Amino acid sequence: MKTLFRTKPISDLLKTVGSKDKGLKRTLTAWDLVSFGIGCIIGVGIFVLPGQEAAVHAGPAITLSFGLAAIACACAALCYAELASMIPVAGSAYTYGYATLGEIFAWIIGWDLILEYMVGASLVSIGWSVYFVNFLNKSLEPFGYAFPRILSASPFAHDNPGLINLPAIFIVFLLTVLLVRGIKESSNVNRLVVIIKILVIVIFIAIAAWHINPTNWTPFMPFGFKGVMTAAAIVFLAFVGFDAVSTAAEEAKDPQKDVPIGIIGSLLIATILYMAVSAIMTGVVPYTHFRDVAEPIALVLNTINKPFASILISIGAIAGMTSVILVLLMAQPRILFAMSRDGLLPPVMSKVHPKFKTPYLTTILTGLIVAIAAGFTPISVVAELCSIGTLAAFAIVSGGVFVLRIRKPDIPRPFKVPYYFFVAGLGFLSCIALMISLPLMTWIRFIVWLLLGFIVYFIYGRKNAQKILENGRNGAV
Repeated sequence: MKTLFRTKPISDLLKTVGSKDKGLKRTLTAWDLVSFGIGCIIGVGIFVLPGQEAAVHAGPAITLSFGLAAIACACAALCYAELASMIPVAGSAYTYGYATLGEIFAWIIGWDLILEYMVGASLVSIGWSVYFVNFLNKSLEPFGYAFPRILSASPFAHDNPGLINLPAIFIVFLLTVLLVRGIKESSNVNRLVVIIKILVIVIFIAIAAWHINPTNWTPFMPFGFKGVMTAAAIVFLAFVGFDAVSTAAEEAKDPQKDVPIGIIGSLLIATILYMAVSAIMTGVVPYTHFRDVAEPIALVLNTINKPFASILISIGAIAGMTSVILVLLMAQPRILFAMSRDGLLPPVMSKVHPKFKTPYLTTILTGLIVAIAAGFTPISVVAELCSIGTLAAFAIVSGGVFVLRIRKPDIPRPFKVPYYFFVAGLGFLSCIALMISLPLMTWIRFIVWLLLGFIVYFIYGRKNAQKILENGRNGAV
């Protein structure tokens, strides 16, 4: 029983950093990490969530909902920043759980993150395909051509099924090749895409802000504060992504400084953009008009007679989802890499490319699985597992800060959570509360996936992790 709760010493975790065979190349700056965070946080959610939640739950107070959700995320973000500065190793919440709460918690969160990132990347790839095909068809329409439906839809789609979703497979393949080539090259592409995405959002703000009618903000809370909180719990998912920054800690030039900047900086920028867009949307168009509207920003631009609305939204959405897919495909292999290096998964998964210094085998494996899922899975597939997995990760990280502050108060902490008792406690409790509010079916799927993971752990991972820990104590790396 004791082995289930054994922790891996931070000194052992740091041994492989910079190792020729099992270490990753340090090439990322603080701005690269901020860009990764923005790339994963600001996706299609900014183009959809504000309008729908304003119409159904919050009214003009949707801006406040985003603010409250950001506060909950900020608590977890500060905890991530403290642990990432102490343990600048690939693996994110999995690694932090191993160092603080024990091996079984590390396995649970690592196994959960595998599903979370892969399902998320698959679904976003399918969404990317929809926007890309729409944009392509608008461009080809004057010439009498259109991309064939049979090559852009899943054979299992309920309405008008196709044969295969080639655009979704294409974007996953392209980004996988890019990630194998190198993290710095991937960062450069991500930065360009993020610039395009933010530029589209800033253009929208600059155009629409002049058409705000303050009377549309009255009443501010038509559904009461309860509605504001309900919307906050839902838009919380729009902030998911900053945790992916910590998976690249081992590739940061100065992780003790750069990773906290990347996590907190990306969350701050995303919060400002979310609140600005939601305030402008409800100020230009009455919140009641957004019910069942899939493209609320397009509605705003059409209301103020801007004919390029659909093109602007398509470009922004394509850019937004491209960066989300890229960061998810970047984060997932590093979770597998870290678990393999600790002995919980086969050693082949921790192989580093001799030239590019990337975890190329896990990157290729991730890309293959995601491409198959995106090519043949309908977009209607339920994805609540992404949210419950993220909340579980946030809760473990927040709890990890508590444990390390009490057990090992003397460990150097380049970044410290201010008022950690309150901040980490609020982060932990808010995540647990949101998990409890999720549907029963989500919990059933989550438990089934965890049970499958326990089978793998007890058959393979437990005994092999023991060998790695013993080798570490004997001085072997």
